[in-house]
Amino acid sequence: MSLVTAIKVSLNFVERQIFNQIGLQINPGDRIGLVGPNGSGKTTLLRVIMGKITPDEGEIRIAGNCRIGYLAQDVQEAVSGSLLQSVLGAIPQRLKLEKNLKKAERSLEKSTNELDQNTLGKQIANIHQEINRLKLEFPHHEAEKILLGLGFDVPDFQKPVSELSGGWKMRAALARLLYQKPDLLLLDEPTNHLDMPSVRWLETFLQSFKGAMILVSHDREFLNRQIHRIVSFETEGMRSYSGNYDFYLKARREEVKSLENKARNQEQKVKDAQKFIERFRSKANKARQAQSKIKLLEKMALIQTHRREKTIRFAFPPIPRSGGEMVAIRDVSKWFGDNILYEHLNLRVTRGERIAIIGSNGCGKTTLLRAIAGELKPDRGEIVLGHKINVAYFAQHHSDLLNPQKTVVEEVYQSVPGVSIGFVRSVCGAFLFSGDDVDKPISVLSGGERARVSLAKLLVKPGNFMLMDEPTNHLDIESSETLIDALSGYGGTLLFVSHNQSFVNRLATKIWDIRGRELIEYPGTLKEYYRHLVETEGNIHLEPQNPSTGRQKDPESSAGKNRKKDKRKEAEQRQRVHDILAPIRKELEQTETAISQLETRQKEVENLLADPKVFEDSTKSVPLLTEHKDVSRKLESQLERWEGCHNKMADAKANMGI
Repeated sequence: MSLVTAIKVSLNFVERQIFNQIGLQINPGDRIGLVGPNGSGKTTLLRVIMGKITPDEGEIRIAGNCRIGYLAQDVQEAVSGSLLQSVLGAIPQRLKLEKNLKKAERSLEKSTNELDQNTLGKQIANIHQEINRLKLEFPHHEAEKILLGLGFDVPDFQKPVSELSGGWKMRAALARLLYQKPDLLLLDEPTNHLDMPSVRWLETFLQSFKGAMILVSHDREFLNRQIHRIVSFETEGMRSYSGNYDFYLKARREEVKSLENKARNQEQKVKDAQKFIERFRSKANKARQAQSKIKLLEKMALIQTHRREKTIRFAFPPIPRSGGEMVAIRDVSKWFGDNILYEHLNLRVTRGERIAIIGSNGCGKTTLLRAIAGELKPDRGEIVLGHKINVAYFAQHHSDLLNPQKTVVEEVYQSVPGVSIGFVRSVCGAFLFSGDDVDKPISVLSGGERARVSLAKLLVKPGNFMLMDEPTNHLDIESSETLIDALSGYGGTLLFVSHNQSFVNRLATKIWDIRGRELIEYPGTLKEYYRHLVETEGNIHLEPQNPSTGRQKDPESSAGKNRKKDKRKEAEQRQRVHDILAPIRKELEQTETAISQLETRQKEVENLLADPKVFEDSTKSVPLLTEHKDVSRKLESQLERWEGCHNKMADAKANMGI
């Protein structure tokens, strides 16, 4: 039975048609990637499925027992209470049952009437049975694990959600959604506000998710590893393809090629038939054949070729040559109040390098870029640019830097005021602003359109040292891939921050990982770096694998040779890490064992309390209720100990810079 079925759905906004008689069936276990250009209707379709938008024609049928969870790009829901409580409260039945249980237990303690006691006992038994079901399906510690995986620390659990920043509120919303385990998960760019560690944790989590999923993502690698079916918005309508995004691209190219060949063959047949008709129409012995060909042409349905969707297209001009050293970072430290980001950084960037800065949110990635761009100064040390360096900086919150009163062409023109307006218009056209679009004011543009304006401003005058902070946010997957292709041909030096794994893997030749107030420099690709971490730290969550494409590292690669040279040093580091972390891991394992035993006993007691006959004999019910309270108290104590272990683990890793 299908979870969701869209039947001949049509929708128009103003005078623009979004959907025209589209159909879609979502079955249990489906993992669908939704692709198409910005504005093609991806987010709109998700909102139609959720019932937030009513189609003009057609209907959406949802199975009666289907639970749907939706993560929008911009989370606007108002949630009160602490972070952890907001996640636990995502299961609304839990709070209601706990409230009813306390009320019934108070009434039982006060009651002296045997009949009322029996009634209350049966009520408590039923509530315990339902609470037990919820605890099994939605365990308390699962909410904490999800929050930790998404980058929150244990002390954050008690913070009010209202005090979180926009990006962290999005993470909290994602945590609530994952905790609910819906039958159908709708995710609209879920990685937009995540850092690289959280993206990789989410990837691992979703790979074990049992429900159906529709995913919109501009990260090609993330999308490829999550889905086995593509639903695409093409110029001829909605199409469906089996396989991941790479298979879709291949199938689409073959489909277009085949259709174009058929169209050419048909065109040639039409020309041949027309020549025959013109030549023999007036001849008596060929007139009947000519009439037959005329009728054949009239009945022939012309093959329509695919109208190609416009995409960003850009090639970098020659880059002015710089000196060998782009920037020197000497003994740099940066802090905000008591929050120390990093201390005593000594780094250099040389001409032609492509460096990706990664790390958790708040570690100082954007701060470092801004310091190199000259927007802020370090609290200690100095940052010195090399000879003949022209810096171009793409800020993460690029839309805040655009003038809402200017038009697209005016905004781009101010970056290169000395060139002709015709050149600027051609650049705008390369970023999909053509005709009257270039005269639109910035204030009316969508987030994706503003991102393209900012990219046009940067790339029209890129300089020889480009700093980019999350450049693929608000771009669709095809535009993101096109930007990667363009940057692959950039002749300058590139230093960037990105959570997009495909973007980093295809461009970066060196990694700067900020963690534990330090910056770890790795001379290799992101994949090599994560394999290095797996080998040295044993963190299995750092390297999600696609079973069909997993590869082993070449032992003769330059990174492999570097590791051989540092083998002794790494062995000493592993031993140091083991000596410090092993006792904490042991305590954590003991705590988890105790929690498991207490949860098992709690379940046994609750199963006994679920029998109404137990409450007919107070010598049985009273001890069981007392034991249940005692087990609950011990369980809460062990959970606090479990949190404490995680705190100690986090502190130890921070002190060791891992």
